[in-house]
Amino acid sequence: MQTRNRIFDDMSKLMSNAMGVAQGARTEAETAAKSMMDRWLADREFVTREEFEAVQAMAQKAREENAALLARIEALEAKKK
Repeated sequence: MQTRNRIFDDMSKLMSNAMGVAQGARTEAETAAKSMMDRWLADREFVTREEFEAVQAMAQKAREENAALLARIEALEAKKK
């Protein structure tokens, strides 16, 4: 019986070590994939969400300023007539 328990203990340790190695390999593969994806995106000159939202806000502000200027021009032209 003692030998059988030792075999199971050794097998359990071996499986635990194998799971640890597999987890490490998974983490390394995820890191490598993320790095490759970041490089690929950088090569294509995609913008980040923050950059996109900043430009979008600038465009919205410009549209609002244009609308205000148009209203002002129309008011001046109406006053002129």
